[in-house]
Amino acid sequence: MSLIHKTAAELGRLVASQEASAVEVTQAHLDRIAEVDSKVSAFLHVDAQRALEQARTVDERIAKGDKLGPLAGVPIAHKDIFATDDMPTTAGSKILEGWRPPYDATVTRRLREAGLIILGKTNLDEFAMGSSTENSAYGPSHNPWDLSRIPGGSSGGSSAAVASFQAPLSTGTDTGGSIRQPAAVTGIVGMKPTYGGSSRYGLIAFASSLDTPGPFARNVLDAALLQEAFSGHDEFDSTSIDAPVPPVVEAARQGDVAGLRIGVVKELGGEGFQPGVLARFHETVDLLESLGAKVVEVSCPTFGYALPAYYLIAPSECSSNLARFDAMRYGLRVGDDGTRSAEEVMALTRAAGFGPEVKRRIMLGTYALSSGYYDAYYGQAQKVRTLISRDFEAAFHQVDVLISPTTPTTAFPIGERADDPMAMYLADLCTIPSNLSGNAAISVPCGLADEDGLPVGLQIMAPVLGDDRCYRVGAAVEKAFTDRWGGPLLSKAPTL
Repeated sequence: MSLIHKTAAELGRLVASQEASAVEVTQAHLDRIAEVDSKVSAFLHVDAQRALEQARTVDERIAKGDKLGPLAGVPIAHKDIFATDDMPTTAGSKILEGWRPPYDATVTRRLREAGLIILGKTNLDEFAMGSSTENSAYGPSHNPWDLSRIPGGSSGGSSAAVASFQAPLSTGTDTGGSIRQPAAVTGIVGMKPTYGGSSRYGLIAFASSLDTPGPFARNVLDAALLQEAFSGHDEFDSTSIDAPVPPVVEAARQGDVAGLRIGVVKELGGEGFQPGVLARFHETVDLLESLGAKVVEVSCPTFGYALPAYYLIAPSECSSNLARFDAMRYGLRVGDDGTRSAEEVMALTRAAGFGPEVKRRIMLGTYALSSGYYDAYYGQAQKVRTLISRDFEAAFHQVDVLISPTTPTTAFPIGERADDPMAMYLADLCTIPSNLSGNAAISVPCGLADEDGLPVGLQIMAPVLGDDRCYRVGAAVEKAFTDRWGGPLLSKAPTL
């Protein structure tokens, strides 16, 4: 098996034992990027020279006998929404084209400290606003299963990089499903940790009460190892939880559901869901029962209001956060010829620098926060958010985890929903409730849809700081399906 097809855990062991060098592993992935990324467009920036320098440093430290973490020397693709002081950070927007932050995000710093090799920065929907990566100012990424289809969003570049074997791991952010939905449609694992469990410091903000950094990987254990590497309390993030990281790696190694109570969310399925998606989901329910879990139906009636509540709360926070892009301090500046006022330069810059979806959400949010409408829109949406959290609390008194399809359909063709924002927003129908409540949720592959042969994801939701439950159930599903399929789901993907 070539180095690019090995798991992150295997690569870490090979580097630590000096059976393979970090330089060899990194070069293998750089070669893969050179081979396929012209078709996939997962990366916005690749820094081969710096990645090899980082790899040589890891090899030197291992040769000296230094004890490094389990992912030392393992390459990773980094979503271009995390600040990196040695690479551009654009958030997929023209308004930040070429911008180099003067500091690293906490997640970036912890990746470096763990010895991971950052290959480059991945494509995304502009400021993480989208479900397809089509909103990137630099063009869409493509799904490795079918290059004419979307790889999900907003973290579509990160999911595409892992699914096309350009990196064994990647980072993403999940505001309304932007890790789990891309993972589902590309046939990989994507985890949204508990809100506050991973630091937002240095993450370019979209919606501050929702944004959550998390891992992508090709298997559950690798995702757990990556989450453990960059999670934990951060004094620079006021929303960071001062509590130990849940035992996610131990749970991923356990992978046993015997005796667990698993709830099927009644409201997340049925009309509007692709038949092949529902077929794979129901097969997974039967599988969990065969593994010894007790499966029951659970009703969460306010989940039906999650989508409209989210599309008031998230745009409202975005309209506030994006006000900082004013052409005065950094980034793009248009029309500054000495004759225009600061307000005119600001307006011209934002008109040129923000894309259509970002402008749409800024206008929605500004309207919802405006005098006379705040209580009717934003205030009501926050009340719905409270009710959704109560539905979760009630459900978790009955069961240990909740499950649903991750997304109602498989990957749709690029351009199919570009002119229909509502159809695009429905891609996050199942994922948004967990963002509004802040609890943990993961997507793991559960097969291919009959209609198109494209991947389907199973979503597993756990209580706040119950991240380990997601990994425990996900690992059990992964092992059972891998045995049934005769290998990982990605082994069934067309070769690029």
